[in-house]
Amino acid sequence: MSFPVDVVVMAAGKGTRMKSQKPKVLHRLAGRALAQRVLDTAAGLNARSVVVITGHGADQVEAGLRAPLLASGAAVPLQFVRQEPQLGTGHAVQQAEPVLPDDGVTLVLSGDVPLTEAATLQALLSACAGQHLALLTLNMPDPAGYGRIVRAADGAVQAIVEHKDASDTQRAITEIYSGIMAVPTRLLRGWLARLDNRNAQNEYYLTDVVKFAVADGCVVLGHCISDALQVAGVNSPVQLAALERAHQRRVAHALMEQGVRLADPARIDLRGTLECGQDVDIDVNCVFDGCVRIGDGVRIGANCVIANCRIEAGAVIHPFTHIDGEQAGATVGAGALIGPFARLRPGAQLGAEVHIGNFVEVKNSTMARGAKANHLAYLGDATVGERVNYGAGSITANYDGANKHRTVIEADVHIGSNCVLVAPVTIGAGGTVGGGSTITKNTEPGALSVARGKQTSVANYQRPQKKPAGG
Repeated sequence: MSFPVDVVVMAAGKGTRMKSQKPKVLHRLAGRALAQRVLDTAAGLNARSVVVITGHGADQVEAGLRAPLLASGAAVPLQFVRQEPQLGTGHAVQQAEPVLPDDGVTLVLSGDVPLTEAATLQALLSACAGQHLALLTLNMPDPAGYGRIVRAADGAVQAIVEHKDASDTQRAITEIYSGIMAVPTRLLRGWLARLDNRNAQNEYYLTDVVKFAVADGCVVLGHCISDALQVAGVNSPVQLAALERAHQRRVAHALMEQGVRLADPARIDLRGTLECGQDVDIDVNCVFDGCVRIGDGVRIGANCVIANCRIEAGAVIHPFTHIDGEQAGATVGAGALIGPFARLRPGAQLGAEVHIGNFVEVKNSTMARGAKANHLAYLGDATVGERVNYGAGSITANYDGANKHRTVIEADVHIGSNCVLVAPVTIGAGGTVGGGSTITKNTEPGALSVARGKQTSVANYQRPQKKPAGG
């Protein structure tokens, strides 16, 4: 754009129909707060600044939006202004007006309308061109409750009439105002000063700026789109659930268009970003969060939850596996077999052809090519070499109550079942640890290490007997 854009996000409403102590704009769609999705879109527009208008639950809203914005690394300056009391949409924008520079365009968005696409807003800004009032509109078969776009015979926009104030003829109009507008700030400032509350709701309507623009000879343009999902708002849990499903259907369709095989497109949830190579197969009821990258030929079994992870080509993630790399990230190497019922935590870095079986947990550990932990085991803060076999029931005791310590298991080691490796400790290459051992000292390469009590057998042992009742 040849002009700077300042985004105003209206997020002051109470959201009574959500029936929740949480402010409406902090409820989540596809894993992100509604208003946070709006801020993400604003960042994608290269906006000069973002002003969020808060009111109900202001402290909660401001804290909830400030932290995720910082975490995402978005560079758009963010500031908050408060609307107290809430006297309408026009009154809301009046609170933001003092912090908006005159040389830009104000883009007004709603914090409970989360799925507007950046390309749509770019088109609206282009229509504004730094000098016109541009409104985002939509034709709806049932426009009840929405403000109607009133046009002259030549098609020019003349006014927006709120549903409660509309005549029967005006209510028959199907073109509605979405709540999104782009307007030169220098003009908006004067129009906001002329607002009054002489209407059915005794509120200051932002939509009244249209009649002022027309009276002042400013061109008012309606940029009409056909995609209702982009302007759908959330007022109740029912609407939120419907919007979630509509969004996920769209996501699933896009994945299939890229060649991903989904066993059932109605049973996938994407709550972050998902990049897939060729011939990826995803079974039902899988959830993807954060940043997930999947290589060619990967198969994801049913009921998996995968977040912040890179899965290399040819790996198989069996059903009911939980992977969450958080900030540190997790990696599953090429051809690895994971699960079922496995858990990979932050810092799990698994090499090619690693096997992690049922009820095995890996945290902050690296496992080199061909290493295996097939059953009921824990590896925390460990460095595991190639071709290690890690027995069922074995654990690394990595925490001494105050600090974490590292375990090193060198290549070709065999760890028997039910062993405890007390860190810090190194198991030398090619060594063997006998089942049931507790290892507290480093072992030599190739050595057999056994640390357990000597077996004792008592012949003809008689078990204790229960006493007779009343005895």
